[in-house]
Amino acid sequence: MTGRVRRPLSALIAGVAAAASAGLVLAGAGGAHAAAPQATAATALPSHVFAPYFEAYNGNSLSGLAADSGNKYLTMAFLQTASAGSCTPDWNGDGSTPVSQANFGSDIATIQAGGGDVIPSFGGYAADSTGTDIADSCTNVNSIAAAYESVITTYNVSRIDLDVEADSLTNAAGLDRRNKAVKLVQDWAAANGRTVQFSYTLPTTTHGLTTGTLGDGSGLSVLKNAVADGVRLDVVNQMTFDYYDGATHEMATDTETASQGLHDELAQLYPSKSDADLWAMIGVTEMPGIDDYGAAETFTTADATTVYNWAVSKGINTLSFWALQRDNGGCPGQGASDSCSGISQSTWQFSHTFEPFTGSTGTGGTTGGGSGGTTGGGTGGGTCTATAWSSSAIYVGGDKVSYGGHTWLAKWWTTGETPGTTGEWGVWEDEGAC
Repeated sequence: MTGRVRRPLSALIAGVAAAASAGLVLAGAGGAHAAAPQATAATALPSHVFAPYFEAYNGNSLSGLAADSGNKYLTMAFLQTASAGSCTPDWNGDGSTPVSQANFGSDIATIQAGGGDVIPSFGGYAADSTGTDIADSCTNVNSIAAAYESVITTYNVSRIDLDVEADSLTNAAGLDRRNKAVKLVQDWAAANGRTVQFSYTLPTTTHGLTTGTLGDGSGLSVLKNAVADGVRLDVVNQMTFDYYDGATHEMATDTETASQGLHDELAQLYPSKSDADLWAMIGVTEMPGIDDYGAAETFTTADATTVYNWAVSKGINTLSFWALQRDNGGCPGQGASDSCSGISQSTWQFSHTFEPFTGSTGTGGTTGGGSGGTTGGGTGGGTCTATAWSSSAIYVGGDKVSYGGHTWLAKWWTTGETPGTTGEWGVWEDEGAC
């Protein structure tokens, strides 16, 4: 993902024959695997987490935007090598911002001290189109694994995201190297008592990942190869936008059908897993407002509420969107922007709609919504008696509302402040589940 226009998945598949890399040899599989330095094991992420992407390349304060938006968890985009052939990842592929405490370390520590965390992401459209995703760039599996481990220990994180799209999907050798490196890291983590997860972020159709063989652009083949390499698939995160199929889309509906398709594909890989276990492997990343394709693929504020309710009801693992800096209404009618959504919305409206997903129990979600403001609902069983919270309503001390399956008490006058996002000393006091 990136603000640049993504290569359509359909075009990627159509161009596979020209892009095939027959005869490539997997190098560097031998030799001792050098583990990164030990650190105190990080805390695992919640089983249901909202973690929008943060554009790490534009100079914004990571911890500052987290605080401003109310987000406790962020996915950091992106880590890539400075040039093809390198085995050293840098933030944004810039050699002046290597993986070190000097770069983002203080911000990440601040977020972690507040009970949140970050998910560093490798790859993205720019890297995957230029051979600078580390698995495409580096031919040594041990070096790729060591790079993942270095990020984990440098920032003391428990999840790494792998954004695999564009030309990376046609590089069979790189795909296999990535999966073999993930397996090495999982073994390293198990041997050292660490909790480490990997999420595979992949483009999708409206009915699931594309099928085929490794290196032909197929998303499902990436997962099949991972399983064959002994990888434990933790989270498969679909990019439910930029379909580029010429159709006008109902984006919330397409999220649901794409995810059902992925669920069924995962069921073929893991026939012994329960329905709930399969949904708990799934992540969804939206693009608020007008995506790179254009107005025919517009994800509205009402879509966000629909997707939130659906995600809670299914018990999926991860909700996300591209990207935090776009969560404002600063450019109505403009698509493909890195700094605004292109639709009329309040600042952080998508964040506030999705934030209660973190720690949710899969028993229901918010109701209502639309451009006029999100509203909070109950657990889906009709047991919440307080009025649903509304972002456009004014509340005074003593007022009670329901939101995200909990009852909330206002301590003083407030409007537009989402329950559950203002912390212990904020305006809303959580009175428990309803």
